[in-house]
Amino acid sequence: MTILYAGVVLGALGVLFGLVLTYAGKKFHVEVDERIELVKNCLGGANCGACGYAGCDQFAKVVVEGKEKPSKCVPAGEKGIKEMAKIMGIEDTAPEKMIARVLCGGIHGIAKERYHYDGYKSCAVAAGIAGGPKECMYSCIGLGDCMDHCAFNAISMVDGVAHVDEDKCRACGTCVAACPRGAIQLLPASQSVIVTCRNKDVAKFARAVCMNACIGCGRCKKECAYGAIEVIDGYAHIDPVKCTRCGACAEVCPCKCIVDLIKQSVGAMERV
Repeated sequence: MTILYAGVVLGALGVLFGLVLTYAGKKFHVEVDERIELVKNCLGGANCGACGYAGCDQFAKVVVEGKEKPSKCVPAGEKGIKEMAKIMGIEDTAPEKMIARVLCGGIHGIAKERYHYDGYKSCAVAAGIAGGPKECMYSCIGLGDCMDHCAFNAISMVDGVAHVDEDKCRACGTCVAACPRGAIQLLPASQSVIVTCRNKDVAKFARAVCMNACIGCGRCKKECAYGAIEVIDGYAHIDPVKCTRCGACAEVCPCKCIVDLIKQSVGAMERV
């Protein structure tokens, strides 16, 4: 009988607790706008924080509340932004597509090493030890902080320098923030001719630490028929508005620090 009573009591308590929870669920139920989940499904999904919010859940919420535009999520891409705008019944357009570019050509054998680094694998840590393993203070250290921070697996290390896969890059900017040397920048995807050097030292010292360093000779500026190049702070700068991507500057650069990415890509495919 004791067992029977215990069973009845437990059963009654179960029913009571069930009723209490049901009542509490209805009493304190918070309506969730179904559009939040729909918007969330259009986002990059990596919680990268590029939008300035804690994650995709938070960003979806503020979009539905009308506090942010869908285009604030760059990783969502043109398709995702259009879908979100459609869900919200508003007009919004995706910003110009950007790509993370590594502005350093200091690969192994080209950039001079100050010492062999064999410590904790971190660019930030290595940069603080006697100036870093590479003599150029503007170089990509190549230990992969950017790669570790990339939520889209778009970065790999090739010959001691970061390499960005354009097809995977979502321009979230986490790699830019992670690089202790500022060797990665977000540039328009259309800007296919870039200067892969930011060394501000005079030519003699720049060349001494990297064979691909820009020496500020100005040959690219003279060759450019569109006035798109200026030598500022010792290295060449290309105006993306004036540049026609003809690649003439890359052809005459004696240090090969100006790269025509389209021709480079075609050349790589032909070699394969």
